[in-house]
Amino acid sequence: MILAVNVGSTSVKMTLENFSGSLKHTNFPLQIGSRETLFTSSCFMAEVKNLEPKVMEFLSTNGITLSKVTIIVSRGGLQRPGTAGAYLINRSMCNDLCQGIYGHHPSSLGPVLAFILAERADCRAYVIDPPSTDEFSDLARLSGIPEIRRESAFHALSHKAVGRRAAAELGKSYDQCRLVVAHLGGGITIGAHDRGQVVDCTHGLSEGPFSPERAGSLPTLELLKIPTDHPSGNCQTEKKLVGEGGLQAYLGTKDALEVESRISEGDKQAALVYEAMAYQTAKDIAAMAAVLAGEVDAVVLTGSLAKSSLLLEWITARVAFLGPILVYPGEGEMDALLAAAHRILGGEEEWITYEH
Repeated sequence: MILAVNVGSTSVKMTLENFSGSLKHTNFPLQIGSRETLFTSSCFMAEVKNLEPKVMEFLSTNGITLSKVTIIVSRGGLQRPGTAGAYLINRSMCNDLCQGIYGHHPSSLGPVLAFILAERADCRAYVIDPPSTDEFSDLARLSGIPEIRRESAFHALSHKAVGRRAAAELGKSYDQCRLVVAHLGGGITIGAHDRGQVVDCTHGLSEGPFSPERAGSLPTLELLKIPTDHPSGNCQTEKKLVGEGGLQAYLGTKDALEVESRISEGDKQAALVYEAMAYQTAKDIAAMAAVLAGEVDAVVLTGSLAKSSLLLEWITARVAFLGPILVYPGEGEMDALLAAAHRILGGEEEWITYEH
């Protein structure tokens, strides 16, 4: 029995698959006090403990005991940067995630939860293509000042999965393709995939187009003018940029369906902001095409916002000149986790030992 766990910014998804291919799913809102509650180890672990009963309830509802689970796969958190692949979750990884050594994000709850469950089930747990996957070229690492180094943090699980899918549709292997992949969700990341390596990508929390809840790249001098005299200082500024930026800041909602409804009712401000998000996305897609010197086999669009015909129309109108556009709506992350579990169990993919 395979258990897949995906803790995101706003929800938790779980899937059970038995070896005959039968699937059971659940999806529930992630309820944490605030992002700041993840900033201390004790509060972080309290949030993990709050999720355990939900897992046990899911298993029980489907007549499964934890001892029947033979492998657990999880979406990754903000761990030490490294290559893509399957990482065996160990105490070093859990300690880094719990302490927020490489940043704070709700997705970091998933691997720690998976590790605790795996210990109880007497099986192994793995993280697949974590968001800190780092395959950047040396050119991509420079920011503009030596004190700031560009870091890799993106929807790697989604990017890699649709990269392989697009390659298959093109009749090639992923290692042969040059793709620009855009994950369009609560956060937006756009990457240049050069023959199996993501050599450059917008940072999921601090770069790229604004998204439903993130500010994306900003004018740096203007950013310095944001007051930080609040008692929580930079934490409050981070909250403004990540969680309360983008559509949320301009329109008071991060719900794209609500925004589209407002547009259909004649809300001109909603239309302007929504199209601006598509405009910025198209700009960054074209920028990543330049990273590939214009040799692009396909532009790949995925994520929950790839279900929006309005957004797709605006984006494709600006980037169609780059080459074929392949659209895979929805997250696809659970399928990617399950596929990786099968590769590991079948000996087709070797796992990586995480080292602090």
